[in-house]
Amino acid sequence: MISFILASWELLLLILANLFSRGTGMMLGPRSSMAVDSCYCLSWRFAVEANNAQAWRMVPAQCVFYVENYMLAGQYNKDLDMVMEQISTYLNGIVAADDGMDAWVLDIDDTCLSNLWYYEGKRFGGDPWDPSTFKSWAQGGLCPAIPAVLRLYKRLKKGGFNVFLLTGRDEEALGAPTARNLHAQGFIGYERLILRGPSYRGQSAVAFKSAMRKQLVEEGYRIRGNVGDQWSDLQGDCNGDRIFKIPNPMYFVP
Repeated sequence: MISFILASWELLLLILANLFSRGTGMMLGPRSSMAVDSCYCLSWRFAVEANNAQAWRMVPAQCVFYVENYMLAGQYNKDLDMVMEQISTYLNGIVAADDGMDAWVLDIDDTCLSNLWYYEGKRFGGDPWDPSTFKSWAQGGLCPAIPAVLRLYKRLKKGGFNVFLLTGRDEEALGAPTARNLHAQGFIGYERLILRGPSYRGQSAVAFKSAMRKQLVEEGYRIRGNVGDQWSDLQGDCNGDRIFKIPNPMYFVP
């Protein structure tokens, strides 16, 4: 179940658009068109988070400003806080076993580390995916931690859980800078950093991450929770007792 709060202004725009659509046949003016676009973009974002919208490559042109506002004006943080609240409630009801085999799996990009600065230069997903520029960005090791997830990470460690950081980043090109970036941002003491090796290049994120989680289970670990910003982080085999989806309307990873 996906938990996020709809902003009051978004609901107001939805009401206004419905009033216009049921109105007296008057032509819609520019402000009304903006309201309709905002309502469409709210519905589009909902479809993304519910995994009803799949295989999309860019944010729709009419929704670029909407996504920018969502990410920067506070609603993203409110939605993220709601996810963290649900994780906290779940954690309050479980205890790590003494055998040290209870584990959590966390994605990295836009889960542990934020790429928002990078996507500001890509119109918040309004421009096509560019693997070469993202590689350069990631090699710089400047991704800031997402504070709420860093707090979760520290709570998991304090609670006796083993934390595995599982990412689709290429091991050869980005392994070292990713490890340095994580350490610099406070992600210290994780059990293992798992990146995509040569044998998994070209495979989908679902296939790769399923295989890595299956290996952990075969080693005897119990995956008590799994957190990611993409549905491909959470689908497939051995995905854990609970999955938690962090909002991200900027891009889609199959």
